[in-house]
Amino acid sequence: MTLATHYPKLFLSSRGGTSEAMDYKIGDKVVYPNHGVGVIDQISYGVLNGRTERYYMIRVVVSGLRVMVPQSNAATVGLRSVIRSTDTSKVLGFLEKGKLNSHHDWKHRFKENSERMRTGSLLEVAVVLKSLVSLSRSKPLSFREKKMLERAKYLLVSEMATARNLTAENAEGLVVKSLAKAKLQFPQMQEALES
Repeated sequence: MTLATHYPKLFLSSRGGTSEAMDYKIGDKVVYPNHGVGVIDQISYGVLNGRTERYYMIRVVVSGLRVMVPQSNAATVGLRSVIRSTDTSKVLGFLEKGKLNSHHDWKHRFKENSERMRTGSLLEVAVVLKSLVSLSRSKPLSFREKKMLERAKYLLVSEMATARNLTAENAEGLVVKSLAKAKLQFPQMQEALES
């Protein structure tokens, strides 16, 4: 049985094709895959391939990155709404009790994790986070895996904080507590050791 079978709603990233129309309003909070939570700052119209197209101007909250996405391309790039507060419990539940199945070969594992991160699904990001935290117990993570773990943690914590209307610190506390129930903890990152 796959994760998608256990948590079907959480796998409905826009790439998976939800039936939900990509019709956002100014001020809506959305997730731009691999960048995190953003806000629709502006909606404009332009001509693309001879037809009028609606564009969303998204400002990624933490980085300030501004991205313009045509409405017709929103599903393709993986743009989606922030998950509901109730669905965050399912993600935390996976961190506590979900089963992992990752490759032992570094290249295959990294490719698989990269693909999971690109889906835009918060549950897939949680799978990457949990698998890398679990792996770090048995051996040191490579530089690229450490970076991916940091990214997964940022994406997970920022969306959880937005969905539950919490500070990032409180959302991170929920993630840490869920991992602790699975007898896992974040590895010490090199920067923390140098301070």
